[in-house]
Amino acid sequence: MYYVVTGAAGFIGSKIVEGLNFAGVRDIIAVDNLQQSDKVRNLARLEIADYLDQADFISRLDSFDGAVEAVLHEGACSDTMESDGRYMMENNYRYSKLLLDWCQDEEVPLLYASSASVYGAGPEFREERGCERPLNVYGYSKFLFDQVVRRTLPGKSAQIAGFRYFNVYGPNEAHKGRMASVAFHAYNQLVSQGKVKLFVGSGGYGDGEQRRDFVHVDDVVDVNLWFLERRHISGIYNCGTGRAQTFNELAAAVINTVQGTSFSPKELAARGLIEYIPFPAGLREKYQSFTEADLSRLRSAGYPGEFKTVEQGVAAYVGELQKP
Repeated sequence: MYYVVTGAAGFIGSKIVEGLNFAGVRDIIAVDNLQQSDKVRNLARLEIADYLDQADFISRLDSFDGAVEAVLHEGACSDTMESDGRYMMENNYRYSKLLLDWCQDEEVPLLYASSASVYGAGPEFREERGCERPLNVYGYSKFLFDQVVRRTLPGKSAQIAGFRYFNVYGPNEAHKGRMASVAFHAYNQLVSQGKVKLFVGSGGYGDGEQRRDFVHVDDVVDVNLWFLERRHISGIYNCGTGRAQTFNELAAAVINTVQGTSFSPKELAARGLIEYIPFPAGLREKYQSFTEADLSRLRSAGYPGEFKTVEQGVAAYVGELQKP
């Protein structure tokens, strides 16, 4: 029996493949689109049984009847600035719906990536319809599929678990370019320019004091694998730390880890190591100045795991980025 991981060469998908390998699972069908070929580096050191292009996988779904243990669906267009709504809806919504229907017909568990973007500007981040106000077509594609899942859950034939990822960072994200995490960009700015650039204040917050729920990818993988082992639990759950921290704190964690110091953000700014820059035209109005996962449902489901703080997670990540 095979485990199918879609988006397997991507950021979170490749780390899930790694987590399955660590748990002794090798019978993995990795599904992705390698038009962006540098993603293959994320898979090169991992063990899989087969690789299929996304389009081939969809066309061959019926050939996998009775052969799949579970589907971990991480594949999506994650570019929140993507303006082609038809492409976004086909790739994120229609593709996911097809997989859901197949998994339900086959009685196969489906664990899938949703997104905190369904909440828009907030201010509340609970898994409830009244909190969901997506601001772009990416967020809408995730929101709409979540609604399909909600309608399916009462009569489900197998586990369906969706995870609303907050601001995920960590190894294997370099290929994401501008959509890579703030931690990734902060590290590279520090190395190339000798400082980290943050936005000036917005939404009532001071310079660099905007707050996000930054979650390390290893913690995201732990959540997925915990649910995979408990197939009686279904639903849609936030996947973040439940603890908003500032961009200043993240920048300080990067700088202090690289330089072996323990300066505060204020001290780092005074030393010119943090610089505050204006927002690009049109971005301030769409900017999320605060996100924080409400973990009540996740904890009620029984998930016991702890989540790394920015200081812990960024230090570990910078250590990985510094390896040759």
